[in-house]
Amino acid sequence: MSENMYQLGQFSKEHLNCLKKGIELYNEQKYWECHEELEHHWLEYRGDNARLVFWAIIQAAAAMYHFNDNNLIGIHGLIAKAQDKLRRCESLGVETPLLEKSLNWIEFKKLIMSASLNGEIEDYRVIFDFRFKTYF
Repeated sequence: MSENMYQLGQFSKEHLNCLKKGIELYNEQKYWECHEELEHHWLEYRGDNARLVFWAIIQAAAAMYHFNDNNLIGIHGLIAKAQDKLRRCESLGVETPLLEKSLNWIEFKKLIMSASLNGEIEDYRVIFDFRFKTYF
């Protein structure tokens, strides 16, 4: 399926373009700024299941913001929410080859999904150290 043939609800080139600045901020560990940048795009895509990609990244970024503050309760809650969004992405067919090849989405998803919801602060360092590889 070509990039132009994705259906509403599937991750497309348009979504990828909207993610660019937020991903750059995430990779710079500017997690709150990433959250703010992606939030308006997330709101813009109401009715489009592909917004779940934005939402999962927003929640992971917010969790890492809490990592910086040693707020374990905040991390646990947001990782649980990000896991839910990732499960929904999968069940609703949001993920596309474009998402997987443009970002190292599979690695990101694996880190978030394998994170314990009752771990210690240092257990989340692997997510904190994660950087998206970008092929925009």
